[in-house]
Amino acid sequence: MWPSWVKRRAPTATPCPSIELVAAAATPSLKDVISLLNTEPAANPPQPDAPSPRVFHRLRVAASALRLLRALQPAQVAAGEETQVACEEETQVACEEEAQAAAAAEEEGGRLVLYFTSLQAIRRTFEDCSAVRAILRGLRAAVDERDLSMDASFAPELAALLPGRPRADLTLPQLFAGGRHLGGAEEVRRLHESGQLARIVVPAPAPCARCRGVRFVLCGSCSGSHKQFTLKISGVGGRFRECADCNKNGLVRCPACFPPAA
Repeated sequence: MWPSWVKRRAPTATPCPSIELVAAAATPSLKDVISLLNTEPAANPPQPDAPSPRVFHRLRVAASALRLLRALQPAQVAAGEETQVACEEETQVACEEEAQAAAAAEEEGGRLVLYFTSLQAIRRTFEDCSAVRAILRGLRAAVDERDLSMDASFAPELAALLPGRPRADLTLPQLFAGGRHLGGAEEVRRLHESGQLARIVVPAPAPCARCRGVRFVLCGSCSGSHKQFTLKISGVGGRFRECADCNKNGLVRCPACFPPAA
């Protein structure tokens, strides 16, 4: 009743000999495990690290530089000492010259003349001028203050008093005593600190009620305009000309502070 293909029994699967051989070969033995645990020595064993030649080169360069610095250090110290001695000698000579000028001015008993500027165009110059004026005012000294910003004619006058200096190198302020040049701001500070400036100055009179310490007033001829109207000798019209009694700003020196010479 059953079909012929149902009655046949399925053939039993026989293991493949190649698989068995591979499985047998894949199973490690005890000898193989021991050989794996023991690391085999490399064909080219690594050599111990040799010192790099670049390191020794740097050491040699550093040692050479150190020896060079040690050799140059005494020479630099000697040069610095020589420069310091030269600066000290120059300062001492300058101080002696200032002291001699101050002593000569004290013997002559001349008045003080200060050339300065009241403009604030150059900050350093304005601060030096203000410092010198404050020192002289603190000593209550009678000073002929000549402001170059108020009267430009003081500039050639100052250049004539210092003929050895170019006009471009003239700095302000500049202080004179009895016609002798005492110096600028630094020299005045040193004379004040040493006490020599106090022996030179002459006490100032009472403040001027006319100029209020400005030392300049308006010109009486042109009323400060620096222009005067003149009539023609022949003809009807006239013309304006510059006033000869005042400066370009229409100012004259206060006659109460600086009376005209007899």
